[in-house]
Parts: sequence; C-alpha cells; structure tokens
Amino acid sequence: MELADKAVGLLLTSISISIFTYYTFWVIILPFVDQDHFIHRYFLPQEFAILIPVFAGVALLSFLCVFVGYVMLKSKKKKKAA
Repeated sequence: MELADKAVGLLLTSISISIFTYYTFWVIILPFVDQDHFIHRYFLPQEFAILIPVFAGVALLSFLCVFVGYVMLKSKKKKKAA
C-alpha cells in the first residue's frame, strides 16, 4: 500500500470521526445544555439535525436510481447491437 493511500485513508477516517462527533454532540448532548450557553453559537438550529440527513439521503437515492437506470439502458443497447 502506498503512502498516498494511507494518507487519504487517514484523512477520510478523521473527517468521518469529526462529523460523527459533531453530529452526536449536536443531537444527543446539546438539547440538555441551557439555551444561553455559548456552545450553542457553534451549532445550527435543531431542525437542521433532521433536514440535512434527509436531504442527503434523498439526493443519494436519486443519484443511485439515475445511475442504475443509465447502466440498464446502456446494457440494453449493447445487447441489441450484438
């Protein structure tokens, strides 16, 4: 395994851990902290804790459906040509 692969893996792992930690703190711990505490300045309103993952999931499923449809149409054209 090359050094660049390890560096990319380390970067992706650290980004994933950071996002997981941020989201977990935002959704699980922050509701129990007083509203006037300074930590609330670093987080979006609670409504976005649901909206962001929902929109990301819809976008991902839409992309997957378009991709699978494209591949199916492409393979159907290959079978007709052969």
